[in-house]
Amino acid sequence: MTNYPHPFFAREGWPFIAGAAAISILVSIFAGWIWSAPCWIIALFVLQFFRDPPRVVPQKINAVLSPADGRIVAVENTQDPYLKRDAIKVSVFMNVFNVHSNRSPVDGKVHKEWYFPGKFINASLPKASLENERNALWIKTDNDLDITCVQIAGLIAKRIVCHTKIGEYLARGQRFGFIRFGSRVDVYLPLNTKVKVNIGDKVHATLTILAELAP
Repeated sequence: MTNYPHPFFAREGWPFIAGAAAISILVSIFAGWIWSAPCWIIALFVLQFFRDPPRVVPQKINAVLSPADGRIVAVENTQDPYLKRDAIKVSVFMNVFNVHSNRSPVDGKVHKEWYFPGKFINASLPKASLENERNALWIKTDNDLDITCVQIAGLIAKRIVCHTKIGEYLARGQRFGFIRFGSRVDVYLPLNTKVKVNIGDKVHATLTILAELAP
């Protein structure tokens, strides 16, 4: 998979951006600016939702980078439901004003992918991890460590997009997917990982170091 070539507005949003702009223009032409104002406000919201700015990748060895912009809603020891192991789960909740482009937290090869159709409850709730629509990637790092990265749809989100495939190699910070309109990303890490964030912290995809893997 090549690096994402459109760093300012996500390609997943182009139909939505074009549609919102077209409707706004038509309403402006046939009904005037006063009636079209709400349409333009919606168009601006859609434009900001699908923004996808470039990010500088930290070079710190063994760093686990945030896969998404948002707020930390969980840091806990739990069971990784995909690899059936004890793990540390770090969860990032994205509201509708966050950038929703998802990026790889580590360097590694994608060994397996799971997709589950599901519900669309509030993604900030703990049960969203196991009940909502979700797509999970098992990434094995260059040091042979197992990382599970899970895209989870939210209350409004109805579409998870994942561009990577089994066998492909992801570089830290590489864009691999997108979730539309409110969502969450869970990362399951080995138990000896040193977590660097706390619940409530605001994080940014690629820029924020979530944790440091044991050497």
